[in-house]
Amino acid sequence: MRPYTALTIAGSDSGGGAGIQADIKTMEEWQVYGMSVLTSLTAQNTMGVREVHHVPVPFLTAQLKSIEEDLPVDAIKTGMISSKEAARTVGEWIGARRKPYVCDPVMVTASGHPLMEEETREALSEYLFPHADVVTPNIPEAETLLRMTIKTEADMEEAAGLFVEKLGSRGALIKGGHLDGEAVDVLYDGEIMRTYREARIKTDNTHGTGCTYASAIAANLARGRTLPVAVEKAKHFITEAIRHSFDLGSGSGPTNHWAGRRGEVK
Repeated sequence: MRPYTALTIAGSDSGGGAGIQADIKTMEEWQVYGMSVLTSLTAQNTMGVREVHHVPVPFLTAQLKSIEEDLPVDAIKTGMISSKEAARTVGEWIGARRKPYVCDPVMVTASGHPLMEEETREALSEYLFPHADVVTPNIPEAETLLRMTIKTEADMEEAAGLFVEKLGSRGALIKGGHLDGEAVDVLYDGEIMRTYREARIKTDNTHGTGCTYASAIAANLARGRTLPVAVEKAKHFITEAIRHSFDLGSGSGPTNHWAGRRGEVK
């Protein structure tokens, strides 16, 4: 039996709520075999990041080569990218693979710790976005990358269009969790603008939501689903993960990656 597979290229979260830990937990929930390439190591918990150690680019390259020489990859997800050179290395590798690719432009942790320098943000646009089937920024990330203000659903639609038309991605999902009201996300796939709505869950336990959401999309793409369907299923998945999130730690607690087992979400 050959399972579906997905590769996450991202940082490690010692607290287990975000990064590759959240990615692999999510992929496994969708019955997709998760693999990982580490870009950075973080010493963090629900209260914040204490220290970050970036993986040297030669070792990043060695990890990518170890995957390509032995293991099949059905979909790729990237998260925390440590430097311009890391972005170039990862982008060139992904560009040669031509597999479904979800780019989560992780810039700041849920606790507010910055994870990316300006030079690296620019490198995302140059080396990663052109290969991405979908980029999944939240509103602050989209505002930073596009240098615009997003206050309304119409602004979200404009931003989604700009990621495709200006920054070169094939699709963009603008996540509206930072706005008031319903939890509304906007997807533009280069042709059609779609809106996804779920009830907003009032909780402080949102650590790792972006990683989990993007990985759920990647897992569904690995299973052969279209991007709109993958986003629909992932949106419901992350909503339930937040609804049944864990009261762990003294800060922003993690989402519940097995919340879907409480009911049918697949």
